[in-house]
Amino acid sequence: MTLSISVESPLTPDGLALVDGSEQALRAVYSADECFTFSARELDRPEIIFLVARRNAAAVGCVALVDCGTYGEVKRLFVTPAARGTGAARALMAQLETTSRAQGHTRVMLETGDKLAAAVALYRDLGYAKRGPFGSYADHPASLFMSKPLS
Repeated sequence: MTLSISVESPLTPDGLALVDGSEQALRAVYSADECFTFSARELDRPEIIFLVARRNAAAVGCVALVDCGTYGEVKRLFVTPAARGTGAARALMAQLETTSRAQGHTRVMLETGDKLAAAVALYRDLGYAKRGPFGSYADHPASLFMSKPLS
């Protein structure tokens, strides 16, 4: 089963379903004051590249790369429950980093949740390290901020 990753619109039926799946997963873990939502419409902007992973044409995951000038920001890494553990998240992050590097970014940064143990473990395994808030983020007890230099 071959995995392919391509740039797609978050407003396609598959894009909407993946972003909705991401939102549902977050709402299942976090209270309303801890859950920072990001809609598909908010991901449909010129400075954002939305990547979709497909296995045998079925959409199994997504991630968005926000061009923040000197760095790229990860938004909404999500893999469907049936595709977890298949390497889809790693492949999405590898493509995101390649794309970010091609845009001239020197690092990739992200905000994730403290209760998302699998995501945090993946990011650490990929070389991301904890850091303080960046951009317009405020410090929040439920948030973890991480970054990785691109070489």
